[in-house]
Amino acid sequence: MTSGPNSRLIEPHVIDVAERQLEDLRDRLRRTRWAPQLPGTGWERGVPTDYLRGLAEYWADGFDWRAQEAALNKISQGVTTIDGARVHFLHVRSAEPTATPLMLIHGWPGSVVEFQDLIGPLTDPVAHGGQPSGAFHLVIPSLPGYGFSGPLAAPGWTDGRTAAALVELMSRLGYERYGVQGGDVGAFVAPLMARQAPDHVIGVHVNGLPTFPTDDPAVMATLSEDERQLLVRMRQWQEKLGGYLQIQGTKPQTIAAALHDSPAGQLAWIVEKFRDWTDPAAELPEDAVDRDRILTNVSIYWFTETAGSSAHTYYERFNDPSMWAPKERGTVPTGVAVFPTDFSVRTLAERSHNIVHWSQFTRGGHFAAMEAPDLLIADTRAFFRSLGLG
Repeated sequence: MTSGPNSRLIEPHVIDVAERQLEDLRDRLRRTRWAPQLPGTGWERGVPTDYLRGLAEYWADGFDWRAQEAALNKISQGVTTIDGARVHFLHVRSAEPTATPLMLIHGWPGSVVEFQDLIGPLTDPVAHGGQPSGAFHLVIPSLPGYGFSGPLAAPGWTDGRTAAALVELMSRLGYERYGVQGGDVGAFVAPLMARQAPDHVIGVHVNGLPTFPTDDPAVMATLSEDERQLLVRMRQWQEKLGGYLQIQGTKPQTIAAALHDSPAGQLAWIVEKFRDWTDPAAELPEDAVDRDRILTNVSIYWFTETAGSSAHTYYERFNDPSMWAPKERGTVPTGVAVFPTDFSVRTLAERSHNIVHWSQFTRGGHFAAMEAPDLLIADTRAFFRSLGLG
């Protein structure tokens, strides 16, 4: 068996960041030229310099990458090449013989780190106070162009192409029938997997599901007042917090130049999202997500040099005609979890997806797997149980 671009070979993977990369990171952080900040301004204009500087100093001199690396390496990992792209994944099989195969798909600016708190409870529910019937075999890929999958070698990696690659990954691992869960980018990709492989995908569970207004006034007239207000909030979000979206969707190579060279810039670019998108009750990013978990996530983008390629996937999404073309309503059963910072509109979602489960939560935020893993675990289980699984 060969390991060429069309090989189905799966190889084991161990994370091993070279010591020189760690030294280079610390050196760059210590030599950062900090941007002056206007007096009397704060998070409303971006990440405050004082906050960023303190976090960068901890990243350089307090954060223990080797401990995080060792924790990740306790999880079985593999790599394979699909459609010319390297695909990395975590793979944890449950000891329960009736476990359901389940793929978990991260988003941006996320990584496989998002799901660390889900692995134990989902694969070994008995050890966490649950029932054997609630067990899953887990496959957690690094999206092509993200994290340990490494930078993309060519353009054209649309969400549909990514979905096809992940369907192929599940086939290579021997899973013929499986569920998919995803948030953020994962909430784009997971339903596309179901559309492409409806005979293989049992059900799709998503959080942060994107729903967009339609030009059809008859449809818009059916929205409830609460749903109309969600769309107003979404429009306000786009105006005030959507700058990253326009930059990555239109000029990804420009922002890549900055993020690839400056770890402080990469830190600011990501940590801003952990402030803006997390539970509104959290004053600072680390009030919502553990500081070391945030820095592990940022470190992965830095060490794998995937700030640029992950940004390019936004360009692909913006410029993919099939992404925005009218589609037949999906047939695979779909469950949606809505957290406080989400703008999912059920009436619009039901036009595109076969919605059979809908949950609203008052705690957590966009990074649900890290902010409220208990809620996400319970809702994922409840959805698949409603399909006669677990």
